[in-house]
Amino acid sequence: MIQLLHSYHFIYNILIVMFSGLITLLSIPSILHVARSRHLYDDVGHFRKQHDHGIPRLGGVAIFVSFTITTLLFSIIDKALPISYLLISCIILFTMGLKDDLSGVNSSTKFLIQFVVAVILVLLGDIRITSMNGVFGITQLPYIPSAAFSILLIMLIVNSFNLIDGIDGLAAMTGIIVNSAFAFLFAYIKQYELAAISLAMVGAIVGFLKYNITPAKIFMGDTGALLIGLVSAVMAIKFIEVSKIEGVDIPVISCAPALTIAILIGPVFDTLRVFTLRIASGKSPFEADRNHMHHRILMLGLNHVQATLCLSVINLLSIGLVFVFSGLSNSLLIVIILLMSVISNWIITFSLRSKIRERVSLRNFLA
Repeated sequence: MIQLLHSYHFIYNILIVMFSGLITLLSIPSILHVARSRHLYDDVGHFRKQHDHGIPRLGGVAIFVSFTITTLLFSIIDKALPISYLLISCIILFTMGLKDDLSGVNSSTKFLIQFVVAVILVLLGDIRITSMNGVFGITQLPYIPSAAFSILLIMLIVNSFNLIDGIDGLAAMTGIIVNSAFAFLFAYIKQYELAAISLAMVGAIVGFLKYNITPAKIFMGDTGALLIGLVSAVMAIKFIEVSKIEGVDIPVISCAPALTIAILIGPVFDTLRVFTLRIASGKSPFEADRNHMHHRILMLGLNHVQATLCLSVINLLSIGLVFVFSGLSNSLLIVIILLMSVISNWIITFSLRSKIRERVSLRNFLA
């Protein structure tokens, strides 16, 4: 398999996406049947829900099954990534996510499990960031700061994908963009095994997206969102690390840290933004609200598909921006990416305030 991957990697990658997507497509109808017969529906009464009827939230089961089978069947095993630790972590997170989707899990238990998973990947799998590549003057990281930073980073990315799963298609589209970008970059630097893992996730999500586009027939739930976040976090760390490897005919991507942030800016910026606002207002950062970017775009009058496309375009523009200005330093590129996200958020805020003023003016006029 590994020899085939290196010799015919384009065909091999296409097969991975097709196979992974096919498993998801074939799995979801059965999951829908079981969910309906057992009345396993989403909580439509929750104030954050955007639907007025029960929808199964077990799509993550199909994503997990597809990703795991594809990864094992295609024997994507290489020293570039200890696949056993990745799959063990996926299984643990899947089990917790499934219980949460079926009966609920308290937040402290969620974070404990996520911490355990991150520790397994970082300490046992040695999947960690060892250098900041000179970002803001920081180069090599000693082991303890490296491990601690990597654990926190994994937990942040995992939770950020869970938090953006609030409207039809958003978490799925973001997962496709993120893992497709990493797959392309891994293939570019000839890390074909890592590219194949990203593509296995892309195929699994593409198969699910068919049933999640408005009107959604199924949600991915915590099971799917956490799994996509975990794989995306691992791919992000591995990309930063392997992009420094030099060899014959292997290009070096000097802007890897900035590029990684650009790829993940959508979910990460939204998570940091809502956490900051909640803390500033004296609330718990984990208290649910309707202040996410996607909720605010819906308030402007856009539907789920339009909101998803809007946020996806912003994500793609951030990635393109790094490629256009790749000659700049990583520090400056990161600042530019953050400024772009802040400006996008400001435009949404300005538009919302304008719409509110128009409503107040109309109400006063009619009164």
